[in-house]
Formats: sequence, structure tokens, C-alpha cells
Amino acid sequence: MEEVLNVLPPYIVSKIKESVTASELNELEEIRLRVHRPTEVVLTSRSIMIDSIQLTQEESKRFLARISQHSVYRLEEELKRGFITLPGGHRIGLSGSVNIQDGMVKAISHVSSFNIRVARAIIGSAQMISPMIMDNHSNVLNTLIVGPPKTGKTTILRDIIRQISDAENGFQHHRVGLIDERNEIAATLNGIPQQPVGNRTDVMSDCPKAEGIIMMIRSMSPEVIVVDEIGHEKDSQGLLEAVYAGVKLICSVHGESIEDIQKRPSIQALIRERAIERFVFLDRLSPPGTVKNVYNHRFEEIKRAERIRSVQHEMDRHAAHPVHVHVGRNR
Repeated sequence: MEEVLNVLPPYIVSKIKESVTASELNELEEIRLRVHRPTEVVLTSRSIMIDSIQLTQEESKRFLARISQHSVYRLEEELKRGFITLPGGHRIGLSGSVNIQDGMVKAISHVSSFNIRVARAIIGSAQMISPMIMDNHSNVLNTLIVGPPKTGKTTILRDIIRQISDAENGFQHHRVGLIDERNEIAATLNGIPQQPVGNRTDVMSDCPKAEGIIMMIRSMSPEVIVVDEIGHEKDSQGLLEAVYAGVKLICSVHGESIEDIQKRPSIQALIRERAIERFVFLDRLSPPGTVKNVYNHRFEEIKRAERIRSVQHEMDRHAAHPVHVHVGRNR
């Protein structure tokens, strides 16, 4: 939290603290700064608008220079990605006018909005899921985690990586290769992970998945490859190359049902080749991290909605009591 507050101008920090209680400050999820508009503070239980904080265009330029550490190179590179990573894994998303060159985003100019997202790793968020994605010898099964936005996919992936890497919660330890294309899982800063991803995990950040998978296999000989948000058919092809090389997979995709993912061109190859051994569906209606259904490679249900609660994730700060359910290994 201190890394977030330290990057903000002191008068903004002061006004935010005047607007929320000390306990609510611990529930801070986002601070959205918008030029010539009120600042929005997003907490667990509510969202408030602070009219007295409205960035001017000049203040926006100064803030952008501050968070990019006055580095022109870093500024150019991170404006292409649309976000800047802070120490601790916190991220500042950017929006404004986009410059296009040869059909590709070159940069975001005239930044008009900043979204400061507070990162909190939730150790143990995959505690209830892990037994469902390992075989009887505690080895990893190829797994696809499916859920709509804000159902905890990234948080759960991060904790699964940590558990596999450090041989926790029943797993045998494995070398993990994380292809973190959007730098959301490990949140590397100068190449160093800012989030807990385990001692045997090697990270390839800001790299396209398909290319990163091949590079990781060639250079680091991982036993497990992890990617977040499969979005293109070439991602699936890269993952299949990993399977053919004897590497296990953990990945995620947007969706709500079997029908959803069966229609997704991006994962057709994985489904056709029966490369995925476990499909874990997260529940939109329940708190993030709740398992709705689990299926095997033939889409036979092996675990139905018993509202298996993992742990709260970054966007879920409500008090909740986990339901501890014994999960038998039905394989």
C-alpha cells in the first residue's frame, strides 16, 4: 500500500485520507484519476467520487513523468502496453489518445485517465482447487481455468504456480515456466517478480504467448508451462507444442460454460486433441475464487457446484467464511 501512496502527490493522499476511514483505506482496490473530472476511489464495499481532486492537464503530465521515473525510454515502452508497473506489483493503467503506426499501437498520447490498481497476493487462494488438478502421484494435470472477468482467474493461477513450484498442498515440486504476456501474474519490475510465484519459477514477461512458450522450452526446460488468458489460435498451437514436448499446462480463458469454450476458436486445437485433462469453471455469482464445476477431458463432470470457496482475491474484500469440502480424486 505504501508504494501506491508514495507515488501520489501529497495533496491527493491527504484528500483521500480525509474521505475514507483508516479501515476502509486497508480495503482500497483502485484509485482512478481523470483529467478535469472527480477522482474515484474504489473500496471493497463502496465507490466514492472526490470532487476536490481533479487533475489538470499539466498535473497529468507531471504525474506521468513521476511514475515513469522521468525515463523517456521507459515511458515510450510502457505507453505501448497501456500500463506502468510499480514496486510491489501495483499497476497504473493508462488511457487517452492512441497513436497507431502500421496498424499497431505505437503509444498512448495525451493521457487522460490513470487507474491505480492495488495488488494483493492471496496466499492459499488455490487451496481447494489444487487437489482437483493433480493425479494420484501428485503430479500436475493439464488444466484450463474458465471464468468471466473478476472471478479470480489470475489470482488463482498465481497461487497454483507458487504451490507447484514450492511443492505445497500435496504437489510434487516442478520447474515452472510462466509466460506472463501482460505482466499481471508475476508483476515483474526490472525482470524481478514482485508477486510470490515460487522458488522454481522462471518468468518470461511482456512476451507473446506462442513465442514465449517455445523460448521457455528451449532455454529453461520447464516441467510445467503457465499462461493467462488464451486469446488466439496461435496460443493454443504453442501450448500443443509444449504438450508434445512432454510439458504440463496450466492456463486460463474467459467463459462461463462448456458451450462457451467449445465455440472459442482460440482453444479448438486443445479441445480437439484432448490436451486438457481438467476444466475448472469459476462462478460469476458467488465470491471470486468459487469453483462451480470441474470436468475431465471428455467433459464428464467430476465435481459439481458445492460452492467450493478458495480465498478472497484482489477485487473481493467482503468478509467470507470458506466452506471446507473434502475433494476426492475421482480419476
